[in-house]
Amino acid sequence: MTYNYEWFKKAVFDLTKIDLNAYKEKQMKRRIDTLISKNAVDGYDKYINELKTNTAKFEEFVNYLTINVSEFYRNPGQWDILDKDVFPRIIDKFGKNLKIWSAACSTGDEPYSLVMALSKHLPLNQIRIYATDIDKQVLAKAKVGLYHEKSIAGVPSEFKKKYFTKIGPSYQISDEIKRQVDFKEHNLLKDTYPSGNHLIVCRNVLIYFTEEAKTEIFKKFYKSLASGGHLFIGSTEQIINHAEIGYNRISSFFYGKD
Repeated sequence: MTYNYEWFKKAVFDLTKIDLNAYKEKQMKRRIDTLISKNAVDGYDKYINELKTNTAKFEEFVNYLTINVSEFYRNPGQWDILDKDVFPRIIDKFGKNLKIWSAACSTGDEPYSLVMALSKHLPLNQIRIYATDIDKQVLAKAKVGLYHEKSIAGVPSEFKKKYFTKIGPSYQISDEIKRQVDFKEHNLLKDTYPSGNHLIVCRNVLIYFTEEAKTEIFKKFYKSLASGGHLFIGSTEQIINHAEIGYNRISSFFYGKD
C-alpha cells in the first residue's frame, strides 16, 4: 500500500471525522508535514499509528489542525457596527430573547466579547451565547477563561476594569460573563447546525477552507438563520456569491436573511 497524502487524508477522516479535503491542500499539507517532522516520525502511516495509541499526540494534532488565532474585539470598527446597527436591529425584530451562535469560537474570546458588547443593550442575565468549536482543547481553555494581555488589548476599558482580574501575567474573565456562554463541540463540515439563529458569528476561520467548502458552509449558515437574522464574518473574508445563496449584503462583513 502507498501511504501518501491521499491515504493520510482518508485515515484522518476515519479517526477524527475532520475532512482535510475541505482545506486548502498546499497550506494544510505543509503544516502537517512540519508537525510530523517535529515529532520525528517517519511517514504518514507511522504517524497515524501514533495518533491511535497516544492521546496527547492525538490532541496535539487536532489542536494544530484547527488553526486557532483569536482575540477579544478583533477589528474594533466591525464591533462598532455590531453595537450601533446590528444589535439594535435584531433586538427590535426579535425582542430580548436572542439566539446567537458563535461558530468556530476558538478559545472563547469571541463569545465573551459578544456577551460584553450585548450587555450595553440587555441585562446580563438575559444574554445567552451558544459557542462551538471542533477542538476540545480550545474549548477547555475557553471554559477556564484565562488570557494573555495581548488577547484582551481590544477590550473597552470599562469592560476590562469590570470583568477581568489580573492573575500574574494573565487576566481571568469573570464568572458573570462566563455564565452566559454555553460551549459545545461541533464540526462545521459534518454536524447538524442549530436552527432559528438571530445572529451567527463566524470570523477568520473559513479562509483556510476550499471555495467549495466555504460555499457549502455559507449555505448552511443561511438555512440556520431566522428570517431577519444576520451573519457576521471576518475581515479577511467575503461571500462572493451572497445574492445567489440568498443573503443581502448589509456592509462589508455583515449579511442578512430576508
